[in-house]
Amino acid sequence: MITVRFVTPGPQGPVQDREVEVPADGRSLMKAAVDAGIDGIAADCGGSLTCATCHVFVTEPWLARLPPPSADEDTLLDYTADERRANSRLSCQIRLTPELNGLTVELPARQY
Repeated sequence: MITVRFVTPGPQGPVQDREVEVPADGRSLMKAAVDAGIDGIAADCGGSLTCATCHVFVTEPWLARLPPPSADEDTLLDYTADERRANSRLSCQIRLTPELNGLTVELPARQY
């Protein structure tokens, strides 16, 4: 098991800051978030890389530890409801491994 932290930022600091323990078995961050009932991850396509409703902002140093986005992910990131940033990723494309213990992601203000 590893710990993943989901942060919903607000103008004066985190609105919600929740850590969850999830298996480090290669499942997607999106699946772990949905299973944990994290608000802010809509996951409309269920992880089939056909929407952008699992958009997250990956904080450092974690962003540098992830493989770069695929061409398909990069294209879909152009269609996120909230602004795309340099640290934007689709959580369905992030595979949880023991090396990601402590991963922190910020949730966008909206997915639609």
